[in-house]
Amino acid sequence: MYRSQSISQIDMKAELRPNPSSTSLSNPTLFNSHQNPLSVALKGCLGNLDGACIEKLLLHCANALENSDINSAQQVMWVLNNVASSSGDPNQRLASWFLRALVSRASRVCPTPMSFNGGRSAFQRRLMSVTQLAGYVDLIPWYRFGFCASNSAIFKAIQGCSKVHILDFSITHCMQWPTLIDALAKRPEGPPSLRISVPSWRPSVPPFVNVLAKEVGLRLTNFANFRNVPFEFNVIEVSPSLEESSINFNYEFLLTQTNLVQDDEELVINCQNWLRYMPDTSLSKDSFLELIKSLNPRILTIVDEDSDLGSSSLASRITTCFNFLWIPFDALETFLPKDSSQRMEYEADIGHKIENIIGFEGRQRIERLESGAKLSQRMKNLGFFSVPYGEDTLSEVKFLLDEHASGWGMKTEDDMIVLTWKGHNSVYATAWFSYGFEDQLMEHAEPKNSALDTIRTPY
Repeated sequence: MYRSQSISQIDMKAELRPNPSSTSLSNPTLFNSHQNPLSVALKGCLGNLDGACIEKLLLHCANALENSDINSAQQVMWVLNNVASSSGDPNQRLASWFLRALVSRASRVCPTPMSFNGGRSAFQRRLMSVTQLAGYVDLIPWYRFGFCASNSAIFKAIQGCSKVHILDFSITHCMQWPTLIDALAKRPEGPPSLRISVPSWRPSVPPFVNVLAKEVGLRLTNFANFRNVPFEFNVIEVSPSLEESSINFNYEFLLTQTNLVQDDEELVINCQNWLRYMPDTSLSKDSFLELIKSLNPRILTIVDEDSDLGSSSLASRITTCFNFLWIPFDALETFLPKDSSQRMEYEADIGHKIENIIGFEGRQRIERLESGAKLSQRMKNLGFFSVPYGEDTLSEVKFLLDEHASGWGMKTEDDMIVLTWKGHNSVYATAWFSYGFEDQLMEHAEPKNSALDTIRTPY
């Protein structure tokens, strides 16, 4: 936690960067006291309120809120309000969403009137069409990276299989599958009979679409028919309580249904940005993965953002979150203008995540990311074995990244491949099996022309 120390007198009014959309500081003399904690928070930031100084202010505000020092928290918020801008540079835009989250948190800690930019506005769901969603996931490779890596691993694992069932845990409304269906249509031995099942419930997080899962399934079915791939789509009706909370989601019921795997059918389980929404106990994740292991899937693919955001410490979450979620804000800066509505909408979805990570605790805080390294250790502890990614997979991912800004890269780390932005880890992709499929997975040669990223979602 940031610790206050007294420093010499600072006149903050002259040092703040201009921000025409922000409210001016109503009482700058607040910041001229030798003992003022706000002066402490800005030590070393004179004339340069960069990302490190914004982070310092955020930590100081969090410390004040944790100690119920509302006066200090309000003072820091006034400074942040003057620095943050939803139309500024990446640090200013990111700061504006952190300010919203802190105001939201403060309104519950001490419901006093506050009037900062972005104040206490409730998050508005933005419903996209399927076509808009396709453009959304193509904007930066945040999602496509995982789609590409997982599809390549699945394609290899099910070579020679005539019937395949994919159980899909994902927040992206099946946008992953047209590419795989297209690749299976080109398989030399012919496509398998493919069944994809999704749970009827998903976490209430962006992106949201304006169609039901059954409608998405119908579009997938039409595309599969067009590509002559025998196809079936199922929505497994397992609803949680009216609170729409992952706490109450009955994974055991879902994973123990008698018709989950039919005769002569190979099971594939896909988890894309899903495990982070498991309840806040390691046992819950372990129980879910143990259930999956008992089904002995041919392959289990897991993709998520490569950061640790499950700490009980607010200061730790602020530091990690600020330095991690800077990545998409910075990436969008490279090719979209500051006033781009597409950029602002994408950033707003990230802001929804920030508000949950920073503004909430207990069961209301559903964003609990676990890094790829921790996930890998968890999988090994449970008896899973890593499936290595071959050169063709790495080439396909590289081909995908070549379509985007030069700052995107890829590296391999132990059991995973990692999407990077300017060298910073962003998203990891892993693949696993439990037992029984070692020989099959190892004896298949690398597919030479799987064309797994030559098609964009056509529906």
